[in-house]
Amino acid sequence: MEKIGMFWGSTTGNQEEAAKYLMDYMKSEGFEVDSFDIKSTPPEKMLDYTNLIIGCPTWNVGELQEDWEAIFNDYQGLDFSGKTAAFFGCGDQVGYSDNFLDAIGMLAKPFIEKGGNLIGRWSTEGYEFDGSVALDGDEFLGLGLDNDNQEEETEERLIIWAELIRDEFK
Repeated sequence: MEKIGMFWGSTTGNQEEAAKYLMDYMKSEGFEVDSFDIKSTPPEKMLDYTNLIIGCPTWNVGELQEDWEAIFNDYQGLDFSGKTAAFFGCGDQVGYSDNFLDAIGMLAKPFIEKGGNLIGRWSTEGYEFDGSVALDGDEFLGLGLDNDNQEEETEERLIIWAELIRDEFK
């Protein structure tokens, strides 16, 4: 199994905490994971890895987190051919029901359009929201976490999703 590059951005600390938990869990399962805060990492660094985990919270009203926003044009210009990635993000399904987890879709769609193989889709079951750019049928394009309204679900969702992507990365 090739080393996984995990790239994430966080403003409030929720996404960073989820990324750290996920990295620790993946390492305990025998995976090698390098973790990068996108704030201090050029997006081209993603191309050093065949397997990627990308984490971004949805900020404000359906926007990318500020560090992702700052590099988004460069990110969209990358060629992801031969890369496999799983996406995860934090959002608020009650306060921002019309754009819950939009950031996952905003990052996953250009990844797919630029030749990447997306894994780690996640069911919308158990969530209550009105709309999301991250939707593909009845699934999100990645794992959705809502620490504002369902914090008690976060750890279990991360573990189940980690096991899912572990099998898909192989």
